[in-house]
Parts: sequence; structure tokens; C-alpha cells
Amino acid sequence: QVTLVESGGGLVQAGGSLRLSCAASGRTSSSYAMGWFRQAPGKERERVATIGPYGGSTYYADSVKGRFSISRDNAKNTVHLQMNSLKFEDTAVYYCAAALWGSGWSKPGYWGQGTQVTVSS
Repeated sequence: QVTLVESGGGLVQAGGSLRLSCAASGRTSSSYAMGWFRQAPGKERERVATIGPYGGSTYYADSVKGRFSISRDNAKNTVHLQMNSLKFEDTAVYYCAAALWGSGWSKPGYWGQGTQVTVSS
């Protein structure tokens, strides 16, 4: 069983930065890819960034490339999403997710409860 708890969301002005963190309990280090998804009002949930079990195999949505950076610390069972140059359209609830490595991201096995990110224009 894996439990994910996000933190770090909030209100920020356009152009600002936020760092989201996800604390995982359970054995995620060597078996799970970790990722961040987001869902804006009226839109489908979308994959933002993901990272493999040992820090490689990163993926970024085109809309965040060059602005967001995902990282993980397996010793602390945490994954982070550094978000820079935030735009109004980044406003969404951000969810941490864990997927068994190799299973893909169509249906991650575990989700966090979400953290709100609001970017004011």
C-alpha cells in the first residue's frame, strides 16, 4: 500500500515560482515511477511530469517544458515539482501519482489528495 501526500500549493502571481512536494509512504523507491498530474476546472486531468524509479526517464508535457522540473529523493521518499515562470493557465489542482514501473500512466496505482495552485494574472 502506498500513500501520497502533497504540499506546497498556493496562490502566486504570474511569473512567480512554487515548489510542490509529495511525501510517499510505503515501498516506492525501487518499484514505482512517480509523477504529477493536474486538473483545471472543466478540463480533463493531464500528465504534467513524471520520473522513473531512479531519477531517470523524465517526461514533461509540452506546456511546461523549460519551466517545470521534477525530481525525487528516494532516501526521503519524496518527489518534487519545481514550477518556475508560472502562467495563469497553470492554475489547477495538482496531484501526485505513483505507477508501478513499466505499467504506464493510463491508470496510476496511487493518487494523492491534490493541492491547489492558483496563478493570478
